[in-house]
Amino acid sequence: MKKIALLVPKGEVMPASVVSAYLLFTQINQFLEESGQAPAFEVEILGYGKRTLLYDGAFAVHAHRHFRHAGAFDIIIVPGFICDMELPLRENAPMIAWMKKKYEQEGAELASMCTGAFLIAATGLLDGRRCTTHWAFEPAFRRCFPRVLLQPDRIVTDDGGIYASGGAYSSLNLILYLVEKFCGKEYALWASKVFQIDLDRQSQKRFAIFQQQKNHTDQPVTEVQAYIEQHYQQPLTVQGLAAHFAFSRRNFIRRFKEATGNTPIEYIQRVRIEAAKRMLEGTSIPVSAIMAETGYSDSKTFRTIFKKYTGYSPSVYKSRYNRLAQVK
Repeated sequence: MKKIALLVPKGEVMPASVVSAYLLFTQINQFLEESGQAPAFEVEILGYGKRTLLYDGAFAVHAHRHFRHAGAFDIIIVPGFICDMELPLRENAPMIAWMKKKYEQEGAELASMCTGAFLIAATGLLDGRRCTTHWAFEPAFRRCFPRVLLQPDRIVTDDGGIYASGGAYSSLNLILYLVEKFCGKEYALWASKVFQIDLDRQSQKRFAIFQQQKNHTDQPVTEVQAYIEQHYQQPLTVQGLAAHFAFSRRNFIRRFKEATGNTPIEYIQRVRIEAAKRMLEGTSIPVSAIMAETGYSDSKTFRTIFKKYTGYSPSVYKSRYNRLAQVK
């Protein structure tokens, strides 16, 4: 039997992270017992006290014990947060140190749901290892933990006994991954059907929303960004943009990348693909016309770049997410 610690750290923890993980593990146990087998998991909720209020007191989680008074565990799971991560990192320093000790001295494995990856990364144990987190927190995570091999497109990562999941409810895929690893494919399939979770989902690309990376102080670069967003339908080149805004080509590329995290070409592509996504989701315009509307003249190039940023071809994306088609 695997002993699992489900942590309730300080901060704006996602109640669904705690509840869904607890429910999935206990339901797997029930399924095993109904099949005449022994339960596979023993789950304890650990926190800083017996009762933790979440969502401004709307929800309360009752821990089984204080994390400092807990024994040995096979897996320690950190839930996700719905806030800026600076405060949780400071407030949970004791829990972060405790996790590191459990991993290094007692052989416990660690797992993070969504932005819980920040707390595990703060142990230093992820340096040089692969990890994922919510796609919207990619820039903040890279700034805080540049030595971690972040893979923001992945739904689940597994490296050196440290697991991580993508954003929000994709954390359920991590629980299924652990169920499959420790109980077998049959039980993960059962849980995926009962809870209606797509077991084979590998990427969170399709859910990412381009955030335009404007939380910087380089005003000339902000002006370039605005220009790209207003003229993405037109032919745009790095050399042309640099000349238009009186940059040398080399200085333009360097400053743009430092400010936004993207090269100018990447930024142009992302603006165009975001525009294409909106049209595919909310209009009946043919894919070929959308291609032209977003500044592309070659269908192969358009398909390749679209799939790079969404994980789907334009036609498949439209079939899955077009609102007009879904209500007919």
